[in-house]
Amino acid sequence: MEDLVILTTHEGWSQVTLNRPDRLNALNEPMLKQLTGLLGELAADSSCRAVLITGAGRAFCAGQDLTDCVPGPDGPTLDLADIMERLYNPLVLLLRSMPKPVLCAVNGVAAGGGANVALAGDIVLAAYSAKFTQAFAKIGLIPDCGGTWLLPRLIGDARARALALLAQPVDAQQAENWGMIWRAVPDADLMMEAETLARYLAAQPTETFGLLKQALAASATNDLANQLDLERELQAKAAKTPDFTEGLNAFFDKRTPRFSASMD
Repeated sequence: MEDLVILTTHEGWSQVTLNRPDRLNALNEPMLKQLTGLLGELAADSSCRAVLITGAGRAFCAGQDLTDCVPGPDGPTLDLADIMERLYNPLVLLLRSMPKPVLCAVNGVAAGGGANVALAGDIVLAAYSAKFTQAFAKIGLIPDCGGTWLLPRLIGDARARALALLAQPVDAQQAENWGMIWRAVPDADLMMEAETLARYLAAQPTETFGLLKQALAASATNDLANQLDLERELQAKAAKTPDFTEGLNAFFDKRTPRFSASMD
C-alpha cells in the first residue's frame, strides 16, 4: 500500500506527515483511512507522549481531493455525507480527544477540511508563508471538519462568518494576531520549532494533559458550576498520578521534574 501518511518515531513522540505532495496533500479515502488508523494507534501507544502532524512538500493539506467528487449524471460521484460520517468526523473527534498533545505544523496551504483538521490540533504553529482558507463557499459547500464549531470559538462569530462567507485566505501572521493559531514563525524555523515543542511536550505529564483536554472539551457546554465540579473530579485523578508526586518532589528538591507516567 502506498504510504499516503508517513510515521516517523522519535523518543517519546511521533511525527505524522501527510504524503501526497503532488496533490498538495489533498485527502482521499485511502489517505483518510491511513491517517485515522495511524492516529488511533498513536492514541493507544503509551510510548508516544506527543504527536506532531505536518505535510510533505509545499502544503499542509488542501482539503478533500475534488477529483474524487466529479459531477455525474446523478450528481457528484462521491457521497460527502458518507465520507464525513465514516472518516472526517471520527478524525476530528480523535484529534480533540486524544489523551496526549497534538501539535500541527502548518507548512503551506491549509484549505477547506485541511485547514480545520489543522485547527483541531491542541497547538498550531504555522510558517509565515502558510495560509488558512475556508474555501467551501467557492464550490457551494459549508465548512466541515468542525469548522463551524472551531472558528467561532477561536476568532469570534463576526470573523468566523466573514471567513466562511467570503472564502478569503488568512495568512499565518494574521491568524496568530486573531488567536486562530498559537504562533507564526519564519518558514526556515518551522520544523525546528515544532520538533523542539514536541520534545518538550513529550517530557511533560502526559496523563495530566489527557485530563486537561477532557476539561477543555467539556467547557464548551458546561456552565461554571458544572465545570467546577468536573475540575474537582479531574484534579483528584491528576493528584493520584505518579507525575504529580514527581512534580512535588522536584519542586521541593529545586530540580527539573522527570515525568514518566504510563498512559496504560
